Amino acid sequence: MSGGMRLTAIELCAGGGGQALGLEMAGFHHVAAVEYEPGFCATLRQNRPQWNVIEGDIRNFAANEYKGIDLVAGGVPCPPFSIAGKQLGHEDERDMFPAALAIIEEIQPRAVLLENVPGLASKKFADYRQKLFERLAKLGYQPEWKVLQAADYGVSQLRPRFLLVALRPADAPFFEWPEPTGPGPAVGDLLADLMEANGWQGAEAWANRAQGIAPTIVGGSKKHGGPDLGPTRAKKQWRALGVDGMGIADQAPDAAFPLESLPRLTVRMVARIQSFPDSWLFAGKKTAAYRQVGNAFPPLVAQAVGQAIHRALQRKRPPVPSPHSLAQMRLLETQPPRKGYGRKKRLETKNS
Repeated sequence: MSGGMRLTAIELCAGGGGQALGLEMAGFHHVAAVEYEPGFCATLRQNRPQWNVIEGDIRNFAANEYKGIDLVAGGVPCPPFSIAGKQLGHEDERDMFPAALAIIEEIQPRAVLLENVPGLASKKFADYRQKLFERLAKLGYQPEWKVLQAADYGVSQLRPRFLLVALRPADAPFFEWPEPTGPGPAVGDLLADLMEANGWQGAEAWANRAQGIAPTIVGGSKKHGGPDLGPTRAKKQWRALGVDGMGIADQAPDAAFPLESLPRLTVRMVARIQSFPDSWLFAGKKTAAYRQVGNAFPPLVAQAVGQAIHRALQRKRPPVPSPHSLAQMRLLETQPPRKGYGRKKRLETKNS
């Protein structure tokens, strides 16, 4: 399945398709995408009719039909490790890592990519991570993990995510975490055309004000009410960018919208901040669509990690940095870290 051909992948807990789309952009061909939520499945089918979308719980997935796939990837549910989800870890019934490991054992892929909230990197879950790694090692993989910041990979958002990559011993030496490429455009520059689409005269002034990167977008869950842009702290950060974070708008402000008022973002605007292309459509009404967007793994980050895995599976070394970029890296190393979202993450060594 490997070699010169496109490499194959299965996506578990595919959600609204952020990680799957990024892996597709990195050169992987999906033979199956498994997702429990019917609305999320509708989104996947609408955007990729050719994908084999399987609606159901991954605990019931017939994995034996997919032996020898190159990559098993998934954004296994994160409530067990998130602060909002009470951090119950393996005691949480929503912990899907055991099911994911059973699928990996059955399929025996060449590579594994699992994505989760940064809480899984905390000391509290050191034992859980250790057991996860021991299990993967027993299955014949060399696992490693890192917390990557979305804003380091062209995304206009501060969104740290825990990533676990596990490869076979023959492929593992070829894997290197992707080098940061820098943040995406400021929110105002990214969304200016969408904000003025309905004739709001204040759009240009708003864009000039919104010259920063978005805070982490929070997707919420079915247990909570309508969509908004997260907790009080995040809402304050949105207000500094000239955005009313108390809800999500049905459409961009029109000509009657007061010049000085704070607009709300639409689902499409939030999707663009998450680095989804405008062509990627979300099924369902506003609240359901926003949940898919808010809980997504940014496609651009998935693409960067996917390309690194793709190279490793072809046993290619990462591109050698040019003398100019090496000089810039040395310069970065000699500078004190900037305040903000912690560029020091760029220089973080591999965790294992």
